[in-house]
Amino acid sequence: MAGDAVRALAQEPVDHRFKGLPPDAGAAGLTVGELAGQRRDLFTGGFTTPVLTLDADALEHNLRALEEYSSRHGLAFAPHGKTCMAPQLFERQLAHGAWGITAAVPHQARVYRAFGISRIFLANELVDPAALRWLAGELAADPGFRFVCYVDSVRGVQLMDRALAAADATRPVDVVVELGGGEGARTGARTEADCREVAGAAAAAAHLRLVGVAGYEAEVPDADGAKVTAWLRRLTGLAAEFDKAGLFGPDVEEIVVSAGGSAWFDSVAEVFADLPELSRPVLKLLRSGAYVSHDHGWYTRLTPFNRVPDEGGLLPAFRLWAQVVSRPAPGQAFLNAGKRDIAYDLGLPEVTAVRDGLDGTARDAAGIRVVKLSDQHAWLETDTADAVQVGDWVALGMSHPCTIFEKWPLIPLVDADGTAVDYVRTFF
Repeated sequence: MAGDAVRALAQEPVDHRFKGLPPDAGAAGLTVGELAGQRRDLFTGGFTTPVLTLDADALEHNLRALEEYSSRHGLAFAPHGKTCMAPQLFERQLAHGAWGITAAVPHQARVYRAFGISRIFLANELVDPAALRWLAGELAADPGFRFVCYVDSVRGVQLMDRALAAADATRPVDVVVELGGGEGARTGARTEADCREVAGAAAAAAHLRLVGVAGYEAEVPDADGAKVTAWLRRLTGLAAEFDKAGLFGPDVEEIVVSAGGSAWFDSVAEVFADLPELSRPVLKLLRSGAYVSHDHGWYTRLTPFNRVPDEGGLLPAFRLWAQVVSRPAPGQAFLNAGKRDIAYDLGLPEVTAVRDGLDGTARDAAGIRVVKLSDQHAWLETDTADAVQVGDWVALGMSHPCTIFEKWPLIPLVDADGTAVDYVRTFF
C-alpha cells in the first residue's frame, strides 16, 4: 500500500465538495488533516446536517472480527472494496491481514493502483480492450503486482487474449473460471461442462494463465445452507478436476479457490476446509466486504455470526444524523435528509437515537419510524406528539453499506464521545 498517497488525502482542502462538514473550516482554508487535528465535537463543532459518521470503535471491532475469523479458518481474505471505495479503509484492512482487495470494475482497480494496492481480485470478466491495455501496462511496469479476474465464456477468453496481444502484453493475466449460481442467477458458467470448456480455452490462450475457480454463493437461487453448501462443493470439485486434468500450467505456484460474500462465509469456511489435497498449495480466498461497516438491516439479518455466535460478531458503524425541519401534524415530522443522503435500496432506515435540539440531551427513539423518503426529506411517523421537535437531531441506521459510502465523499470518523478524530475519503 502506498502510504504516502493515503497520507496525502489529509492535505485536501475542506471545501464545498464535502457535505456536512463545518463551513467555517472551509472559510478558514483548513485541510482535512488540520480539521482532524482540531478534534471537533460532532454536535457543537460546526457540523451541518445531514452528516454521515463512522463509529471508530465499531469499525476497529469489525476489522478485527474478520481478521481473526479468516486466520482461524485458514482463509486468505480479499475484502470487496466496492463496498466502501476508501483507501484509508483498504490500508487498515491490509494491516489487519488482508491478502489484497477485490474489485468489480476496472475503474475500481485503477483507484486501488493509484493507492499502491499490489494484489487485486476482479470479480468480473474483463473484456474491455482499453482496460486490458491499461492492465497490461500495470503488469509490465510492476513485477510485484498480482491481478486475478473471472472468465465465464469462451468468447470472453478470446476477446481478452486478442486485446492483450494487441497491447503487446509481456505478462499473462491470471484468470479463474467462474461457476454461476444456477439458472436465473447472475454471471458465471452455468454447468460443469461449460466450466470445462472455458477452462480449456483459458489454459490454451497465449496471454492468459488459468490459476483456479471462483464464484459468488449468494447468487444461488433461493439460497439456504444446504443449497449454498452443495454449490460450494461443486466449486471445489471443479478445482480438483482441473488440477487432475493438468489445466493449471507448470508455472502456477498456487491454485486459487475463491468465494464468500457477507452472508455465507461460514459455509465457505466449512467447505473449503474439506478441499482435497491438490498438486500444489491452494489460496482459499474469502471476499466478504460489507463487514467493514456492517449495517442496520440487510447484513445484520444475514450475517453468519447469527448462526455461529461463538465465532464473533459485527457492529453497525454508520449513523446518519439529520434534523427535524418540520412538524406539521402530531404524528408526522420531516428530516432534512433523503434519497440523496440515505441508502434505501434494501429497506428504509431505522431511527436509533434522538438528541434534543435545544439542550443536547438524549431521548428514547422508540415510537419513531421512517415511512417514506423524498429526494431531500425523510418522512417520520411518531406515536406521540412530543416524540420529536423541530431542531432535534435524529440518528438513522441504514441498510446496505455499498450504497451508503457512495453518497458521501468525506466521512467523519467519530469516537464514542462524539469527537471527530479523522475523515475517511471515498472514490466512486
